[in-house]
Amino acid sequence: MNEQPQMERIRKALEQARAEREQRLGLATEESPAAPEPPPAEPTVRSRRLAVNPTALRAANLLLPGMVGPAAHSFKMLRTQVMQRLRARGWNTLAVLSAAPDDGKTFVAANLAIAIAADPDSTVLLVDLDLRAPRLHQRFGFQPEVGVEDCLRGEAELAAALLCPEGYSDLLLLPARGEVHQSSELLASARARSLFQEIKQRYANRVVIYDLPPMLGSDDALTFAPQVDAVLIVVGDERTRREELQRCLELIREIPVLGTVLNGSRHERSAAYAY
Repeated sequence: MNEQPQMERIRKALEQARAEREQRLGLATEESPAAPEPPPAEPTVRSRRLAVNPTALRAANLLLPGMVGPAAHSFKMLRTQVMQRLRARGWNTLAVLSAAPDDGKTFVAANLAIAIAADPDSTVLLVDLDLRAPRLHQRFGFQPEVGVEDCLRGEAELAAALLCPEGYSDLLLLPARGEVHQSSELLASARARSLFQEIKQRYANRVVIYDLPPMLGSDDALTFAPQVDAVLIVVGDERTRREELQRCLELIREIPVLGTVLNGSRHERSAAYAY
């Protein structure tokens, strides 16, 4: 298989994202740092209410409204660590990814979003960008009529795809409807970059969490990752191999890594924790 065109596309995406990041930061110097402008007020965007089934949430190991569940303590701890690091740097976008499938990245992304949304001072937008195998809607027990892929193609407005699950008043979902072919090309498109920039600016006062596909399974995560401020890596206990994690870190070496999360540890009562 010829990997040259694929690597060239990734290289161009990285260069484009780096240029956009530098433009956003204004290339302020240490000697005369630019005074940060206050973020614009978040406009009101109507989102549809989503009825949720507590039984389905429990089956998916999601925290119930009110932070009820066996993993609540661990996700509160993770929330505190993540928010401290994001706020210290003025960041608001975070990608959750893993090296390989079945490490628990969607489980961590969803519960982290629920935990942050439970904080009275925080609101969250959770986006499913695992376009080859979207699972977020299944975790919440519904089938979306409009997905993020429709927005990326220009076939639907962003507001048409947003859902607010009942009981999670400060949480918005942007799901994907189903498997998307040529997903990396869609994520690398100019329309996609424009949409992600719109999401970052429109929701400047909101934490945006992206559930990305496994890093080593395709080039989707690597194509998109430069669009976010930082990444959080999920490691499956007794699943993720050391060489897989090292390769993952090597591929995203130019993107800030906020931390790692060990998922499924037998030595902890909860299902996840950060270290």
